[in-house]
Amino acid sequence: MNTGTVKVYDLGHARAGDKGNTSNISVTAYDDRAWKILCAQLTPKRVLKAFAGIAKGPVTRYELPKLKALNFVIENALGGGVTVSLAQDMHGKSLSFLMLDIELDG
Repeated sequence: MNTGTVKVYDLGHARAGDKGNTSNISVTAYDDRAWKILCAQLTPKRVLKAFAGIAKGPVTRYELPKLKALNFVIENALGGGVTVSLAQDMHGKSLSFLMLDIELDG
């Protein structure tokens, strides 16, 4: 049953990392209901749309069902990488907040 819209932060928590020009963001669901919504709606296409002003992609999603987690590898997302980026957050640690702000159907 759809209960309106929710944001990813209502469903789970996130953590970001980086390697070169690639951002790696994991989202871990709080419970089974959240896991089902995230699996169905938090697609690579949806993530790339949210990151359109930052990342060129592609975005690859990996599922870790036993952990109720999704891991997204977002390529071409860090302005060329830590050693060449002029971004204030060169490592992209704050990008997990962008992921958490994505709106989904609840």
